[in-house]
Amino acid sequence: MHIFVFGFWWISGIIGVMRKILSIFAILCFFAPVKADTNPMFADGYENSITFNVAQSTGSHNLRKLIWPADWTIYPQTLIMLTYAQPMEIMRLPSRMNISIVQNIAYESSHGLSFIGAGMSWDVSLFDWRGYYLGIGIGPYYRDNHDRWVSSRLMFGEKVFIGKNISDRWRGEFFTQHFSNGDLTNINTGFNFIGLGANYSF
Repeated sequence: MHIFVFGFWWISGIIGVMRKILSIFAILCFFAPVKADTNPMFADGYENSITFNVAQSTGSHNLRKLIWPADWTIYPQTLIMLTYAQPMEIMRLPSRMNISIVQNIAYESSHGLSFIGAGMSWDVSLFDWRGYYLGIGIGPYYRDNHDRWVSSRLMFGEKVFIGKNISDRWRGEFFTQHFSNGDLTNINTGFNFIGLGANYSF
C-alpha cells in the first residue's frame, strides 16, 4: 500500500512539473515571430547535426539564472555535452529533436557533484535574423547518481540559446542550461551552466 501511494505521488509530481514547463513552452512558441520555412539550426538540405558543448557552472538555485547574468557565480564544475539532432517542427516553428550524453566534472569545493547522464530534448527557434537565431529547449535527463544539490537521478533540462550561422555547415551557439527535478524531492537546488557549442550539419 505504501509503495502504491508513493508511486502515485511520484507520477503526479512529474505530471505537474511537465504541465508547468509545457505551458510556458507553448506560450513562448505561440508568440514567436518565426515560421518553419527554413531551419536556421541546420544547413540547407541536411537532416542531421552533431553539437559539442562545453559549459561552466554558474551555481545552483532557480531558473532565473537562465536569463539573469547578475546572479551568475562561477563554480568549479565543467559540463561536457555531445548531442545528435534531427530537424522537425513544433507548432509550425523550426525545431530540432536532440539525443545527448552529458558529463559534469566537479572539482575543488564542488567535489561530489559530478555525474554522467543521457537525455532527450526539443529545441525551438523563436527568432531568426540574418544568420542569427534565438531559441529555447526542454527535455528529461537521467543520470548515474544523486547528490546534495538534486536528490534524484531524473532531472529536467531547460535551455536558452543564441546561435550564429558561421558557414554553410557550421553554427556556433552560446547557451545557458538549467537542470533540476521540478521539486519531485525535497532537495532540489538545481544546476546552472553557461557555455559554448559548435554545431556541424551533415
